[in-house]
Amino acid sequence: MKREYRRLSRRTQQLLNAPESVNVDFKREVQAVRSAHLVAFANSPLGGTLLIGIDEYTSPDGVQRGRVVGCDVDDRARLLLVNKATECIPNIELKIYTENLSQSRPVLRVEIPSGHLKPYCTHGGEYRIRTDGRNRALLPEELLAIYMDREGEQFLSRFRDAVYQLEHQVEGVNHSLSKGMLAVSQHLEDLDDQLRHTLHRIEQLTDSNKKRSRNLLQALRESQRSIVQLEEVVAPRVDSYSSGLLVDIEHKLGMLLDLIDTDAELTDSIHDEEES
Repeated sequence: MKREYRRLSRRTQQLLNAPESVNVDFKREVQAVRSAHLVAFANSPLGGTLLIGIDEYTSPDGVQRGRVVGCDVDDRARLLLVNKATECIPNIELKIYTENLSQSRPVLRVEIPSGHLKPYCTHGGEYRIRTDGRNRALLPEELLAIYMDREGEQFLSRFRDAVYQLEHQVEGVNHSLSKGMLAVSQHLEDLDDQLRHTLHRIEQLTDSNKKRSRNLLQALRESQRSIVQLEEVVAPRVDSYSSGLLVDIEHKLGMLLDLIDTDAELTDSIHDEEES
């Protein structure tokens, strides 16, 4: 951003065409600027501008105006302003512009934005605010209102940050659950495929093989109980396809149990008849 002007900037010309107000103050020289002047603008809702190297006069129509007379604009003058700003509590940020350099009467334009850490005070504990072309002390109720506004903004900022962090964590949990559910769905498909093949092979078992199927029968019963428990836990979190797979798997296990149990009972009955 441009900080030096050979002539007066358009903004400075506009400010000089009006009297001192809530957002502009004229100063003859840098030494006339006090920390309280900076504090007053920083505590104001819109901030303000100091024009240094300007002398006040009364126009023929009786209105106060500013006349360019020039001032020191060297590093020492600028450092003096910066030091006054750092003496304030909290420190105040300044933007300093040097103008009218092509003439023999250079001026300084100091922009003081409305502060984000209100209220500001001088190192001596003086709280000021700019109103109607003058600086005055902040009233106790005004100070209280500023503190309340600041605390409210800080609370909202912390609350928004907490909500953002919570939403981010929930997204992470949902992502993990989604990945987990995808893995569950894949395992369910594998299990369903295995059961289909097992059911086909059971139907082809010989009688002698069916006699040795009691261990398989017990394992299938335990598997059926596990599938029922899994359905109770997982069903609310998976899609309709995976939920349907669980029901289908449970049904196939039931068919296998019925088939093996029936065959086992039939085989035992035949064996008992042969012995008798």
